[in-house]
Amino acid sequence: MALFRITVKQSRSINGVRLEKGMTVEVAKGNNTATPTDIFGTIDGKKMVANAFMTKYGVDVVKANAISKIYMDIEKV
Repeated sequence: MALFRITVKQSRSINGVRLEKGMTVEVAKGNNTATPTDIFGTIDGKKMVANAFMTKYGVDVVKANAISKIYMDIEKV
């Protein structure tokens, strides 16, 4: 199982959703060969990130359209 840490790069307000620099969540992907592209590049990966941010911070990153490398850093832990 691969574990990824996703962190917001800089504070900003997008579509009425406030993201603060340093907001961090962790998501797990089912296989060890998963890559960051598997998280940001697939619908299932984006859903996992969105659910993690909603659960931890109560923010809707889908509404903010912020699930991308533009707004977030991703690293394999």
